[in-house]
Amino acid sequence: MATDQNKLVKEITSRDVDFAKWYTDVCKKAELMDYSDTKGFIIYRPYGYAIWEGIQQYMDKEFKRTGHENVYMPMLIPESLFMKEAEHVEGFAPETAIVTIGGKEELTERLIIRPTSEVLFCDHYSKTVSSYRDLPKKYNQWCSVVRWEKTTRPFLRGSEFLWQEGHTIHATEAEARKEVLDMLEIYKNTGRDLLAIPFVTGKKTDKEKFAGAEETYTIEALMHDGKALQSGTTHYFGTGFAKAFNITFQDKDGVLKNVHQTSWGLSTRLIGAIIMVHGDDSGLVLPPYVAPVQLMIVPIQAHKEGILEKAYELRDRLQKQGIRVKVDDSDKSPGWKFSEAEMKGIPIRLEIGPRDLEQNQCVLALRYNGEKLRVSLSDLDSELPKLFERIHQAMYDAAMENVLKNTRPALSFDEFVDIINNQGGYVKMMWCGDRACEDLIKEKTSATARCIPFEQEHLTDVCPVCGKKAKHEVYFAKAY
Repeated sequence: MATDQNKLVKEITSRDVDFAKWYTDVCKKAELMDYSDTKGFIIYRPYGYAIWEGIQQYMDKEFKRTGHENVYMPMLIPESLFMKEAEHVEGFAPETAIVTIGGKEELTERLIIRPTSEVLFCDHYSKTVSSYRDLPKKYNQWCSVVRWEKTTRPFLRGSEFLWQEGHTIHATEAEARKEVLDMLEIYKNTGRDLLAIPFVTGKKTDKEKFAGAEETYTIEALMHDGKALQSGTTHYFGTGFAKAFNITFQDKDGVLKNVHQTSWGLSTRLIGAIIMVHGDDSGLVLPPYVAPVQLMIVPIQAHKEGILEKAYELRDRLQKQGIRVKVDDSDKSPGWKFSEAEMKGIPIRLEIGPRDLEQNQCVLALRYNGEKLRVSLSDLDSELPKLFERIHQAMYDAAMENVLKNTRPALSFDEFVDIINNQGGYVKMMWCGDRACEDLIKEKTSATARCIPFEQEHLTDVCPVCGKKAKHEVYFAKAY
């Protein structure tokens, strides 16, 4: 039994030996994805896709609760339409995939496979909005996009990925700015309440903002290896796109005005964040509220009378309570089943054998810390929700502790370089606002500005890079 279990675990590289290899091992061995024959285009296997479905279902409720409607826009964008917003085009041009042939004939106009859908929404809005009575439009779509990446990694950076993209237009700047911050709050709360991930939130610098946006806001997560992951962004566009696409409306005062526009997006990168924030050397560790299987029942000596029957009875009973339960009734050894459940990060494993059945109890093994509990079968319905809550909070607290422990101030540029190169994590530094200092930091350390946090600390009066008067506190880190 121990041999089977150890064999499966040994197939994963240790996190601290080779973090990148560990990450790929977990993606593959936990059956989250597989590689397709086209570079950068992965196959989402059922277990990986189920995690995305859990995120999607949770967020879709939040979007609809706040008055957003789902739509679907075409995959292909005429090149002439795509070129209408210059700054946007410049930002995405290196990443676009282009269709030039339809059937056997060369197209008269090339078609861009959407890298994002701003121009499609703008074109649609320009044709359907004429009065203040038509506003606001608060749309969201769930789809895939294609960005021709040179370097790819499952879930984190791919030539195709799944995401949601919200696109809204408003009569006033105040309404649009509120939308941007409201959606950022939903993103942040999704991390806290579903994924057990604490996000650092704030505004992007002009260098890091979205192409075509006036302002970009972000949620940033810190991985186990000390790198940051941009996990979602919201954007205030002002009237830039509206002017380029002539999206106008007659206001209450009879004056023709341009709409104020936003967009916001979050993708399957979150699956990568879950893996890298919570995973360990045995595989995935899934927070219970996003786990496709919250409880795996493993019958011990399943051939003995009543064991399998009781396992199925418990499954059916708990499923009626809304708990996501499976029974591992395969012919694999118990040790292999235990290891497989650990590999897949299932929050709780329930073990039941002949002696447990006699005593009307079971053993619950908690994935996140290895703790084992003996629980009466009669108490499962009430105990499991409490355990899920406890596990989720403990995982969130551990992730928060990692953020706090690995967020360090730098008062000089030498100190900044030393922290980035030798310790990693976030470095808090005062900044003059000059892009040249950002560029120098990236050149010397590969670190980038992750965000200007909403809650500002005053660390020093000057920018450590150039010595000029400081304007903002900024979080820097190496990032995925």
